[in-house]
Amino acid sequence: MQFNIDELKFEKLDLQGVETLIEWARQEGWNPGLNDAQIFYQTDNEGHYGFFLHDKLIAGGSIVSYNGEFGFMGLFIVQPEFRSVGLGRELWFKRRDMLLSRLQPGASIGMDGVVSMQPFYQKGGFEPAFRDERYMKHGEYFPPDPAISSINANDFEMIAEFDKSCFGFGRKLFLTAWLNNSNSKSFKLMINNHLQGYAILRKTYNGYKIGPLFANNETVAECLYKACLSNAQGEEVFLDIPVNNLAAIKLIKKFNAAYVFECARMYYGNAPKVELNKVFGITTFELG
Repeated sequence: MQFNIDELKFEKLDLQGVETLIEWARQEGWNPGLNDAQIFYQTDNEGHYGFFLHDKLIAGGSIVSYNGEFGFMGLFIVQPEFRSVGLGRELWFKRRDMLLSRLQPGASIGMDGVVSMQPFYQKGGFEPAFRDERYMKHGEYFPPDPAISSINANDFEMIAEFDKSCFGFGRKLFLTAWLNNSNSKSFKLMINNHLQGYAILRKTYNGYKIGPLFANNETVAECLYKACLSNAQGEEVFLDIPVNNLAAIKLIKKFNAAYVFECARMYYGNAPKVELNKVFGITTFELG
């Protein structure tokens, strides 16, 4: 489609705009969660921007700030008829620079980049830290584990503290929305009143996604994985693992999960200090 780059307006998206991006993501086969738009917007209602042409959104993405300490870029989509004309490049750099302006000096930015786009992202200052591989297994029944229970409101501070050690930064706004998602189920594993790990299983347009799956060790991760599979019997269940965690690779091999595709976690600036050995499943490719 012919247009002049000067006709484009770079503007912040409202909830309807984020819902549009999620619908585009569904059409692209990204398989988002049923409530992702509302949750992403609630996490940072200043963190979503796009290009408008004659007041119509034609491209956009998220640039979420976690308390100004860390940023994450995701949900980057350009409508098909506007691709391969430089618009995506222009939008990507505008989003990066806008996010940097929203963060504290020296704060890092993360993103998950598909293989074909990684050279472009590297030119924009992002360096790969590790590969994320997506695996799928159909849900099936496993006997309930007495150490596992649902997460409730009284668990929030405990969950948030555990999450921070695995994500690298506090993200209470996000966790509040993520845990209260009406289309998800949450599980925690306790031993002697101490949290050993937790997992969230959320309904997506096709099956379910587990994210995060954070656990102190492989045994705990396996118990939580089984709980998720048991609550999605017969459905496709997806798990995104960081391949630097060898115990996570061992887990998916034990269950014969099928490889789907991969991304790379990339960072602009220093990689956050996280206990990657506890990360058996990242939360999302969109918000980290």
